[in-house]
Amino acid sequence: MVRILLADDHAVVRRGLRALLEAHEDFEVCAEASDGRAAVELTLVHKPDVAVLDIALTILNGIEATRRIRKEAPETEVMIFTLHDRGSEIRDVLHAGARGYVLKSEADEQIVRAVEALARHRAYFSDHVSEALLDNFVEQGISGSDAPMLTAREREVVQLIAEGNSNKKIAHLLSISVKTVETHRSASMRKLDIHSTAELVRYAVRHRLITP
Repeated sequence: MVRILLADDHAVVRRGLRALLEAHEDFEVCAEASDGRAAVELTLVHKPDVAVLDIALTILNGIEATRRIRKEAPETEVMIFTLHDRGSEIRDVLHAGARGYVLKSEADEQIVRAVEALARHRAYFSDHVSEALLDNFVEQGISGSDAPMLTAREREVVQLIAEGNSNKKIAHLLSISVKTVETHRSASMRKLDIHSTAELVRYAVRHRLITP
């Protein structure tokens, strides 16, 4: 039995994906998450064989959630199931440790094949994704962004700022103090040589430090 975790902020997407996967007699959905942080926490609890994540998760985006899952639960393979087909984002989640990538616009059988492959610890990318990745490789190479590196916590804070959360709300979501939130915001701005919050968010999105 292949145990699967689903993470998407839309309940209707999770329901449809669960129905599709559990129609396969060897698949079992063991947990669902509506944000990236919950996806990581539930992965550590349930130890699924495959975690299926959207990139555009809240609180912790799909790229950072992938990175943490692969670090803290290395036996769990990550498949990205999303609307986004930009080569740069595909490259970023591969660097984070994902080994599968399927678009929501693609056929149902692609999803099943991807989960089957990942359950055997084999990579799976649909044809469209493979083409997008190749195009990005040809145009830009695979060296990645030269933007200054933010810590995982700094990326979390900037992600939540970009989603329109106040310092107080961010502090509550991350279980830290408001002062610590401001410290991470200031540290991010200092590293990037940026002088306003709006500019910080624009820069982080442009350089793919967070998911818009």
